[in-house]
Amino acid sequence: MPVPSHTPAFPDIDDARRKLRSADYVATLEISTVVFLAEALGKPVLAEGPAGVGKTELAKAWAKASGRPLIRLQCYEGLDESKALYEWEYAKQMLYTQLLRDGLKDVVSNASSLRDAAERLAAEEDVFFSEHFLLPRPLLQALVSDEPVVLLIDEIDRADVEFEAFLLEILSDFQASIPEIGTVRAKHQPMVVLTSNNTRELSEALKRRCLYLFVDYPSLDGELEVVRLRVPGLDRDLARQAVSFVQGLRDADLRKAPSIAETLDWARALLTLNAERIDRNTLDQTLNVLLKYEADLQTARRLMGPLTRGIDGGRDRDGGNRSAGRDADSTSSTRRPGEPDRPDGGRPANGGGRSSNPGRKGRGGRDDRGQGRSGGTGDDDIDWRSGVDGGWGGGRPGRN
Repeated sequence: MPVPSHTPAFPDIDDARRKLRSADYVATLEISTVVFLAEALGKPVLAEGPAGVGKTELAKAWAKASGRPLIRLQCYEGLDESKALYEWEYAKQMLYTQLLRDGLKDVVSNASSLRDAAERLAAEEDVFFSEHFLLPRPLLQALVSDEPVVLLIDEIDRADVEFEAFLLEILSDFQASIPEIGTVRAKHQPMVVLTSNNTRELSEALKRRCLYLFVDYPSLDGELEVVRLRVPGLDRDLARQAVSFVQGLRDADLRKAPSIAETLDWARALLTLNAERIDRNTLDQTLNVLLKYEADLQTARRLMGPLTRGIDGGRDRDGGNRSAGRDADSTSSTRRPGEPDRPDGGRPANGGGRSSNPGRKGRGGRDDRGQGRSGGTGDDDIDWRSGVDGGWGGGRPGRN
């Protein structure tokens, strides 16, 4: 049986990219190309990547850009065909049988034998085994829809391997076999998007039926474009500061790096709080919008040390960064004889009573803050400070 034909929604790659942008989705050239080819070839798309990078949003934007309804199936462990394809309404079937019992008596009343009565009942069985007793679930809804749709099968990696195998018929032939009534074929070919967060490996059979797309965290400029598109009221310099901070967090050793969705949540939080800049106080109030594990919050607070000194300490009038330490005049008035230099102008680097490493001065993540880090200055601290500190608005000449 041939696959139902469909009319591509995008004549070329540029049109796909432009229409996705009109649906508030910033698509890269790779994403736009895959969407265009999926429309042209009539192939499902398998989008893999970290959680929260925009895979589900791609399906939503695709539906909006193409003018098609979106039908979504959220996968989970234990999902089966009764929840994904259809459910047979046995109670409704029994009710019909009771209501039509008198009519059935009339059908078989003149039967000459049991065989004749059975044949007469068999001629009427379509009344009791028909689509009237089918309760369509998302997969069946996409197949029998009177108009083309976008079918989103979200987080397929959470479903069992058996369900993954069950999908193969739908992904290849756009049809489903239902024991009670037979094979149901799609009226219009749906555009199918499967997403995966890479929690397990998917089968080669499923991947073979799809166009593959890996969606990763965007670059700083790419994420900044997303923030400006989705949170237009946020100040441009503050948006760049926020995105630079998030990009730096992703380079840190975190249990869960902040996603694009969490960047947008944080940007909206900054806008709601009328924040003018990102300083230590703002971070202390809003960091839990970005990070969802206590260990990650502690790691981020250790890394805030050198970063917030660069912000709170201010910039020189000529735009240059101030030194993380204080000059000798500012420290001599508060330093006791024989006490080591204090990189933050306050308590000694060794915490005022803990053993110290004389070679460590002015770094984030010190043992004096009681966070459990030991040893000298780490490479993560260097990358964090040099990679993020220069990204703040006004920090370097020529940056917006």
